[in-house]
Amino acid sequence: MPNYSYICENCNTNFEIFFYIKDYDPKPKCASCKSKNTYRNYVADALSQSSTVKKSDNELKTLGDLAMRNTERMSNDQKISLYQKHNSYKETQEETKPLPTGMSRVKKPPKTIWPS
Repeated sequence: MPNYSYICENCNTNFEIFFYIKDYDPKPKCASCKSKNTYRNYVADALSQSSTVKKSDNELKTLGDLAMRNTERMSNDQKISLYQKHNSYKETQEETKPLPTGMSRVKKPPKTIWPS
């Protein structure tokens, strides 16, 4: 289904609109404030998109196929939990490593947790 996700820059609202491809509008009106100051949320579209070809269990040939199947079965909460579990050590490990003399650490911006 051609559902498109947008974000309004005026009121910071996320909204989704159904368009046929021939009627696609890159700057639709916001659902709440009616502003045309909107932009497409490609991340939300990619997360909600599922594979067009579904493979049965006996057709899964690679680890990537199996991982994709298992990911599609997970809820967003499970995905966030796994992301945190597998990436939380990186921040603490980098901060505790000693640096060579005369070097300093660059402050990194805070990470956004996938999916947003």
